[in-house]
Amino acid sequence: MPLVLVTGAARANSIAAGIVPRLAADGWDVVTSDLQGADYPCDLAAPTGPEALIGAVAADRGPIDALVLSHAHDVESGILDTTAESFDRHIAVNARASLLLIAAFARQVPDGGGAIVALTSDHTTGNLPYGASKGALDRMVISAARELGPLGVSANVLNPGPIDTGWMDDEVRETLTAGYPLGRMGLPRDIAGVVAFLLSTEGRWISGQLLNVDGGFSARF
Repeated sequence: MPLVLVTGAARANSIAAGIVPRLAADGWDVVTSDLQGADYPCDLAAPTGPEALIGAVAADRGPIDALVLSHAHDVESGILDTTAESFDRHIAVNARASLLLIAAFARQVPDGGGAIVALTSDHTTGNLPYGASKGALDRMVISAARELGPLGVSANVLNPGPIDTGWMDDEVRETLTAGYPLGRMGLPRDIAGVVAFLLSTEGRWISGQLLNVDGGFSARF
């Protein structure tokens, strides 16, 4: 049974929480990580955290075949009110930790190769440090597709658009729903199906892509 590590999977209504049961149903041995409440608690803001996490999972469960990066640190602020400390933490969790997780994953990837899927965002104004750190993540994952391709590793970034994971009130939900051509908000299970395909043998020919998996929401621009 292939092994997949899903980060950021502790919160019950998160995108990752929707991904986990879908991958399990597809025959994956799924392990989860988060600050707490997951199979492997880990502080990804610590420089040694990502490599220690990959090492612990591989030692306990065997080689990791796939990596789903769904963790995030997000505190809304703009150019005039973002502190150095806040910016650094966003970069540490969303960008640096992802780089170190990808590198540690690649060093232990089985001979048959593997797959990486990361969740990103196009936030900018009003959510600058989060958006900037996710922009860095995009570049690293696309680079991984080229650098790790010879190891048989595919790597893609998914932008799910607005997903109602508990942060919306009724007004926000109604406003955003109006922007969806399909007439409804995206749900974690919508993203889970695409992630499952990209991790599958058939889906791994897709690599090095930033995919808008948002029900046409981004097509409004």
